[in-house]
Amino acid sequence: MLFSSIPFLYYFLPCVLIVYFILPKTLKNAWIMLSGFFFYGWGEPRFLLIMIASIAQGYVFALLIERFSSRPALKKLFLALSCIVALGLLGYFKYADFFISSFNAVTGLSVSLLNIALPIGISFFTFQIVSYDIDVYRGDVAAQKNPIDLAAYISMFSQLIAGPIVRYSDVAAQLKSRTHTIEKFSSGVRRFIIGLSKKMLIANVLGELVSDFKASDEKSLLFFWLYAVAYTLHIYFDFSGYSDMAIGLGRMMGFEFIENFNYPYISASITEFWRRWHISLSTWFRDYVYIPLGGNRVGKLRWVFNIFVVWFLTGLWHGAAWNFALWGLLYAVLLMNEKLWSLKLLGKSKVISHIYTLLFVIIGFVLFDASSLGEAAGNIASLFGFGGHPLVSTESVYALRSYAVVFIIGIIGATPLAAKLMAKLRSNEAVGKVINVAEPFVLVLLLAVCTAYMVDGAFNPFLYFRF
Repeated sequence: MLFSSIPFLYYFLPCVLIVYFILPKTLKNAWIMLSGFFFYGWGEPRFLLIMIASIAQGYVFALLIERFSSRPALKKLFLALSCIVALGLLGYFKYADFFISSFNAVTGLSVSLLNIALPIGISFFTFQIVSYDIDVYRGDVAAQKNPIDLAAYISMFSQLIAGPIVRYSDVAAQLKSRTHTIEKFSSGVRRFIIGLSKKMLIANVLGELVSDFKASDEKSLLFFWLYAVAYTLHIYFDFSGYSDMAIGLGRMMGFEFIENFNYPYISASITEFWRRWHISLSTWFRDYVYIPLGGNRVGKLRWVFNIFVVWFLTGLWHGAAWNFALWGLLYAVLLMNEKLWSLKLLGKSKVISHIYTLLFVIIGFVLFDASSLGEAAGNIASLFGFGGHPLVSTESVYALRSYAVVFIIGIIGATPLAAKLMAKLRSNEAVGKVINVAEPFVLVLLLAVCTAYMVDGAFNPFLYFRF
């Protein structure tokens, strides 16, 4: 079940919210858990057992870690067992066939693939469980004694399949007690509709251009750049749109989740880009992999090793294929280059640093989107005129004219310009009153347009099945 679908929007969500607000405080978390289980099991009920098993082992091992906190060896053993079980399930379902095919490619053997279906969202809830047990091990949080509350945290449908990766420490107090107000609920509705609009009206439309490019037999230099920019905007509005919807849904039920994106395409360096892009993931790897490895408090060779490990894992987290691994390693090289040499140089020219950042981000996403390393190499080469394609073609000119308005909206929407303009208009008392009156009507109109797209069966991909 997707957020951007009629069953979710007009059947599941209203029923969940109505029952949620009718139930007494003591039963709200149980309802969140049950609705999360129903949401997750909607498409593939058998995968629900995987998530329940993951939650159960995380719950039990956290209690054992806390129970034997005075015995370091046992405490460490229980943490290791929890991580082995959680990451083992992730490795089996997500990476088994990847490792087998890689083994076959290296050895020339023909070991049969397992053809395992990937449970949606397994990367997200696995990281939440692992971080929870690590935080209990470190003494940062107390182990949750109530299994329903822990299950509600893990299975909360708002952030279950596409993030952000919400840490237990950020919502532990809210699981116990949270406030529900009309203002918070309406703010959540507003945030959800904005996210839905980003997904349906910008990301999906640009996704159509990406699909048209891949199906085209009339490629040109212009078409390659249209594709690259379209995909770069597409993945941002899709991912940030889902994060907006998750934050909005959480707010409707009294939760405050962390922000996951902060206008990453205005960055003046790759370092800054990763402070603004998928914040919950980059901080997760920093706190649970990079720092435990020693971070930058070690010798230079070990620091380089730490960087490569973190970014190799970051790449593979996004998908079980070598293009994702190379995508992560590309960022490892760029980040090391900035930290060792180029960051000070980039600070001397905002224009050059911004062009440099966007260029490598676009190249990175072309690599990210490729179905094979050969395709990635060919597409990147073609961006710079080495593919033997003409400068323009009839189809590329048609695509530019057809999608020009969406490109302009997407480029402006990927910057804080619109938000700053709106804040300035609201600062005027008279204009602010007009905006406050008009805003609900605009939101209803956006919801109606998104609904029309859904009813029409418009292009509506789900990117996160590989995560």
